[in-house]
Amino acid sequence: MAQRRIEAGRRPVMSLVAGMIVILSSVGTPASPAPNGLGRTRVSIEDTDEFITAIPESVAHGVESLKGHGKPIVCNEDDKHDTEAAKAARLSVEQGASWGFMHNELNQCVPFPFQGIEDDRAVYGMLHTLTTKKKTTSYFPPPESDGGWRKLDDPDNIRRLGGMDPMKLRELKHWLLESDKRGFAAVVIRNGYVVLEVERGNRSKTDARRVASVSKAICATVLAIASEHSRQSTTPRRMSFDDLAFDYIPWAKPLSDPRKDRITVKQLLNHTSGICPEATGARNDGTWQYILGHSGDKRTAKLAFDPGTACGYSTHALAHAALVCENVTGKPYDKFAVEALFKPIGCEHWWFQYYDGGEEIGRHPSHGMGMPARDLARVAYCMLRNGRWNDRQIIPKWFVEQTGRPSHNVTTPEMRFKIPAQTFSLGWELPALLTGEDGTPRGEGIPSDARYKPGSGGQLIAFVPSLDLVVTRQTGSSGQWQYAEYLRRACAAVMTE
Repeated sequence: MAQRRIEAGRRPVMSLVAGMIVILSSVGTPASPAPNGLGRTRVSIEDTDEFITAIPESVAHGVESLKGHGKPIVCNEDDKHDTEAAKAARLSVEQGASWGFMHNELNQCVPFPFQGIEDDRAVYGMLHTLTTKKKTTSYFPPPESDGGWRKLDDPDNIRRLGGMDPMKLRELKHWLLESDKRGFAAVVIRNGYVVLEVERGNRSKTDARRVASVSKAICATVLAIASEHSRQSTTPRRMSFDDLAFDYIPWAKPLSDPRKDRITVKQLLNHTSGICPEATGARNDGTWQYILGHSGDKRTAKLAFDPGTACGYSTHALAHAALVCENVTGKPYDKFAVEALFKPIGCEHWWFQYYDGGEEIGRHPSHGMGMPARDLARVAYCMLRNGRWNDRQIIPKWFVEQTGRPSHNVTTPEMRFKIPAQTFSLGWELPALLTGEDGTPRGEGIPSDARYKPGSGGQLIAFVPSLDLVVTRQTGSSGQWQYAEYLRRACAAVMTE
């Protein structure tokens, strides 16, 4: 091949191979104008039939403008070090250019020393990241009756395939067994492998015991699917989360509080609707007349606050959401949930809670339900995979994305549990935002993209996209537990590359 040598002062800088665009960063000649949108460079671009040489002030800038020449682009780096050079490598590769490195203080003289990563840990660490094959996400478990989740028991496989620290998983198992005396089934899944499964009395595959408030996250997820189906005109009615909720709850008319007319579907899901009689001691369950405010109980008849002005954790609000789903889809909530979510992702065991409403309202399913730990993990895993299962989009991607950030503007603490209102997002919660103030749970050590939903009695569903991690626990019981601590310990068991 023909080669050209470019001089910078008296020192030869680089030999260039024909047919290639080489961007250098160490040449120290005076600046001169350059074409192709590169601005001013320290050496002008030389454009011949064989090659182009361009030296912009930042190696990552201007690559896009050079692509029109139809030649490979190589950014050769010399004078940047440490994090600055690592950033240049990342930006260059992101723009479609190759990137090379010769440390100007270590690799430019004879004898030629080279100590690998020790020359520049930031740079070679970035090169490792950029050249490491990304993990595939094509695995989806078959139903438990057809083999179910793949599972790792050997410590070497847990480390190699699951990317988890076997010792820390053993410590987590011990912690789970000592955290309370309840019967339970707990599952930790990494990279699609069950890396930890702990059972005490409950069977993780088949025991569909009550999951308490975990059902709130599932109900919100099912309602998102209903909304998406309605956008595709496959349901009797169209609905978005910004619509007025009571337009879809005809059984509640006449409204027991005129302010209910302003409640949106979204506010039912993020606990800002004002429907939170539990904060005043009202029981969670009852007839539909009681839930909808027509039983004569003032606690369910009147809102605790104007919609959207505060945050009050509410089981009643999610019962309303189940009715919204029924009205939009034309199917009882449980039937739609099974058809649209549970069966497509391979769940096999579940049950739903029903409330009676007499002749006037009738008998309808609420959002309350039971499900085994392994089937709960399927819901979280589908969320982890951006709502996809095999080749189907089951849960809308927009919903998965929106659960990753606060879904309202309320900043005062939640009325009942006093945790930050911003942790509540469309039926799910953002544990990293927990502050730990006044004895409340803390989010330290939990990645910012984690979503979870605790349920009374030590029950939990959680997923962490950045760690490819799913965590569940099911007890069928009630009472307090250290939910965030479980997730924090599971996250800490993930091995860093």
